[in-house]
Amino acid sequence: MLDVCLRRRQGEFSVDATFRSEAAGVTALFGRSGAGKTSIINMVAGLVRPDEGHIIVGGRCLFDSNTTIDLPPEKRRVGYIFQEGRLFPHLSVRANLTYGMRLTPRHERYVQFDQVVDLLGIAGLVDRRPTKLSGGEKQRVAIGRALLTSPSALLMDEPLASLDFARKAEVLPFIARLAAEFSIPILYVSHSLEEILNLADVMVVLDSGHTVASGRIEELMSRSDLQSLTGYTDCGAVLSTVVESNSEADGISYLRYPGGVLKVPRLAASNGCRVRVRIEARHVAIALVPPEKTSVQNILPGTVEEITFANGSFVDVKLDIGCPLLARITPLALRTLELKPGQKVFAIIKSVAVSHGVLWPSGPATAP
Repeated sequence: MLDVCLRRRQGEFSVDATFRSEAAGVTALFGRSGAGKTSIINMVAGLVRPDEGHIIVGGRCLFDSNTTIDLPPEKRRVGYIFQEGRLFPHLSVRANLTYGMRLTPRHERYVQFDQVVDLLGIAGLVDRRPTKLSGGEKQRVAIGRALLTSPSALLMDEPLASLDFARKAEVLPFIARLAAEFSIPILYVSHSLEEILNLADVMVVLDSGHTVASGRIEELMSRSDLQSLTGYTDCGAVLSTVVESNSEADGISYLRYPGGVLKVPRLAASNGCRVRVRIEARHVAIALVPPEKTSVQNILPGTVEEITFANGSFVDVKLDIGCPLLARITPLALRTLELKPGQKVFAIIKSVAVSHGVLWPSGPATAP
């Protein structure tokens, strides 16, 4: 659990951030460069002192200006992972991994060496020196070193920023498994919406040091009022789904979401695997009656909830299909269909237009 309320003035820049996350999982701080993300994570780590507020991690108070609690960084038991691995070049991977673990009292250790090595797939690296590792391998070792301190939380400050696309794809699945594997909260800083959609359960949207919105990814990504901060071209909806079945003959995977079943190109995933999918608003069409004899696989009944004029050329229609879905249409289409809130319609989505993030095995996280 994370409970953070921070205020600090840094010259002409001020931070005023408040957010909560009730369960172990990934909470992402999202915003443009200069939004205050790193300032917040440094205050949680104890590297910077807030002017006022509180920081509670897992029910343990790390800072409270009212009661003058202010634990030093070494007493906070948080693991910090930076953009660069910052490994000790003169030590082997094994020695790097166990460096912080040796400083953790035995009775406080809940993470085992072999457990971390297996999870991160670094068994073959333990006898190497950091100079012999790729960028992705270095970041996995850095994550392992932080985990082996048996932290109460992990702080990640844009840990993939220095990696190319291939190395990011290598590291992302490992980060995605951490919170569930070790049941610890992770505070993840990024200005990459793609990373956050793959990893986070909760997103905190920041602008100029202030919390603009916080909540579950699925809820925030369907809010039209946040488009200017999340990116105009990124307008869309995010759905949490579970693989219900796969058809090799049809080349289709059937994903169960709160309102029904979504058909997507066949995934390399077993039944029960959890996957978060993203559907861009520009790929969603609206019909008043279900079309017949069409190649489109997803024809989903829904209700118009809200109509927003994005600009002179587009209209955003928020639909309820059992969960929020956005459709971006033209003003002409709006007038032709005579759409209004409360109206029953059908959302039409090509299966190939549905993108997905990291595939998760069924586990402790709540299924939709």
